[in-house]
Amino acid sequence: MMWRPFIFSCLIACTGKLVSTSCPFDITPPRVVVRFGDSLSANCTSLSNHTDGMGWESPFGGVDFTQGVSSLLFKIDSVPVWELEPMCYVNSRDGDQCVKSLPVTVYKMPDSVSLKNLRTVEEGRQFVIQCDVVNVAPARNLSVVWHKGNKILSSQTFEESSPSPVSKSSVITLTAHRDDDGAEIWCEAKLNLWPEEQGPPPVRSEAHNVNVLYPPTFTNNPNENLEMTVGSKISLNCTAKGNPVPSYHWQFPNFTQVWYRSHDVNHPILTPSSKFPGVYICTASNSQGTATKYFIITKAPRDQTIIATIVRLLVAFGLLLFLAFLVFTTHRGIFSCKKGDYLQGQPTSSVPV
Repeated sequence: MMWRPFIFSCLIACTGKLVSTSCPFDITPPRVVVRFGDSLSANCTSLSNHTDGMGWESPFGGVDFTQGVSSLLFKIDSVPVWELEPMCYVNSRDGDQCVKSLPVTVYKMPDSVSLKNLRTVEEGRQFVIQCDVVNVAPARNLSVVWHKGNKILSSQTFEESSPSPVSKSSVITLTAHRDDDGAEIWCEAKLNLWPEEQGPPPVRSEAHNVNVLYPPTFTNNPNENLEMTVGSKISLNCTAKGNPVPSYHWQFPNFTQVWYRSHDVNHPILTPSSKFPGVYICTASNSQGTATKYFIITKAPRDQTIIATIVRLLVAFGLLLFLAFLVFTTHRGIFSCKKGDYLQGQPTSSVPV
């Protein structure tokens, strides 16, 4: 910006007085944020009644000194540079001159935002993901925000003096956990140039689903003791959660091996026959490890089975008596068990022949 010292020296030489930085005029807007290649405009208005004239100094869009005006427009149809600071100057009738600069920030949103180093990771291990932001300006106002699901993980800013576009990278280090398996991670780049509710939206990378490898873990109790009664059915649940998806292997009591040889047992749930109590062993395995679960199946004690059978017989016998009572009792209240009828509420006068 070689023109700026020349302007100040010229102003001092022409007026013979030090340029003032406390000026009785306003620039509207007082600050400009403009996208590279877009138009820019600002208005300089004097607040004094003794204004002789005013002008704009700028390498692009400058306006020559104009006498007899108290307001002067500065305009560029297409901003062609990354650094620009036009100045409005006002000359008063008594020979004083005031100068005020218009801060201009020229920006460019990134061409792309993308993730790198995406890979499958084992539980407990650290892994690194990189977010690349390509051709953004000014990078000193850049923030890269990391997201996992609905949670913000971290945010990074950059020290960068160049006003022109540069590429930046942000790196995050995470520790793999099984709860993060399948979670979405992404990054977004935003320029902090406006109030939060204004300005263009952030540029977001594509989301990456984290793939965490971990050994099988049973979804319910690790071991179970089950009691089998005659005629009952039980289910052995060996369902396990893991990545990769676990495969299953069952071991049965020795005397059941032949019976189960013809059955498909490579699945997590088994319904054994009531004829075969004993210890059933299930193993869930994947590339990360194995987990074993024991099912101890016993038959109910014989005396309990006999008692249960007697109770069921008594209940059935009582039900039969009740049904018989309903059959032999008419809707008039007559109970029939002989040739003669007995009518409730009336004495018998003779014995039927």
